[in-house]
Amino acid sequence: MSNEPRSVETKGKTVDAAIFAGLDQMGLSIDQVDVEILHEGSKGIFGLGKSAQVRLTEKVSRNKAGAEEFLNELFEKMGVSAKAYAEETEEAVRVQIEGDSTGVLIGRRGETLDALQYLTSLVVNKGAGEYRRVSLDTENYRQKREETLVRLANRVAAKVVKTGRKVVMEPMNPYERRILHSALQSNPKVETVSEGEEPYRRVIVKRKK
Repeated sequence: MSNEPRSVETKGKTVDAAIFAGLDQMGLSIDQVDVEILHEGSKGIFGLGKSAQVRLTEKVSRNKAGAEEFLNELFEKMGVSAKAYAEETEEAVRVQIEGDSTGVLIGRRGETLDALQYLTSLVVNKGAGEYRRVSLDTENYRQKREETLVRLANRVAAKVVKTGRKVVMEPMNPYERRILHSALQSNPKVETVSEGEEPYRRVIVKRKK
């Protein structure tokens, strides 16, 4: 991966044809690129001549650039061998962190990664008119953690059904609590509630009455 904006040069019978070829190659829409016309093409005898040629460069959003700059400067100050690569979608600014020291950036149960995500969100949304959600991930941690929590929820539910006694789980952040609630919401034999104050709020699993 590279932090440099993607750029391609394409040819076509016309400028429009060259642009469409470039957009298709990059998988982007016209509003996501800057267009530079390198050659407008020319027709010679019998309609033959030089093809039109353009250079398309992906526009780098302020949110994408801000997230990458903030995190990469932070990693450098921390002495951590890692690099942030962001992309902006309709849903969120998604950041992937790659490198040799990503384990330390995850922390215990993802606490460090969550803190970095929160700080990056503050940077991205500072002075912005519309709030943009920020998502940080590394080593596919988010998906692995979600799968672990779903398995945990099902084990706890089975225990509650067997013993009839409620189980109070360890404190978790809102994101992880939502995973637990979602995993068991269709279970006909148990129900879940959250109790306590942040950061010690926890999920309780109990049998349905």
